[in-house]
Amino acid sequence: MRCIFVGIEYAGKSTLVDLMTEYYRHRKLSVHVDDHFTIPDSTLSPESRAAYVNFPDDVKERMQRMQLQYHVEVIRNYANTMIAGWHIEELVYSSFYGDDPESPYYSKYHINAQRGYETQVIEARLPDVVMIHVTASDDAIKERMATAPHEYQIIKEADIPTLKGLFQEEIDRSLFTQKGRKIVLDTTDKTPTESLDELLLLSEPLITFGELAVRAMDVPASDYQVRYEDGVRKMIPV
Repeated sequence: MRCIFVGIEYAGKSTLVDLMTEYYRHRKLSVHVDDHFTIPDSTLSPESRAAYVNFPDDVKERMQRMQLQYHVEVIRNYANTMIAGWHIEELVYSSFYGDDPESPYYSKYHINAQRGYETQVIEARLPDVVMIHVTASDDAIKERMATAPHEYQIIKEADIPTLKGLFQEEIDRSLFTQKGRKIVLDTTDKTPTESLDELLLLSEPLITFGELAVRAMDVPASDYQVRYEDGVRKMIPV
């Protein structure tokens, strides 16, 4: 399944990306993960992240625009893709925080290419693209901000309701929503495992027969090796 996770910071996108990645890898399937769209890029070294937040706005905008376009090809070319944030996050945070001197985001993000990125994906006629709107209550987000703060936090507590509304508006405009390729997952008061189970259930109407077969596999709970005996595939715990 090609997953595009969108939603406000602290809603639980990265947690779900990690769980889905482990889910596929435990079934011996490859996964392509890209959870690095929030400025500064979380996959950079600590030194590079510290430098990135002080880059000129035009440099940040160009770097972000290039990777937004690049990931159209990632979604099109890799099965079991986990994308967190991508184009919708960029629009919301740059438009809302772009003029805030305390924010790493840049102002005047006027490219408005969100539908263009989506059109390129949709034109590929992929059968398993799912946009997952991950959300949580205002209080849940505030609690997560207090108990597990991010090193480079983007949102401010007072802005939570407004930002959630902006995400909702942009998701409603999305072509994935118009094509029925969207699910909504509220992580409030759920454990990570409960959220994973709900994601798998809600996405069932949007997956392929091959994906359904993968989910029906009876795999060992612990690590295992795949072997073939007389042409029969077996999973042997190790």
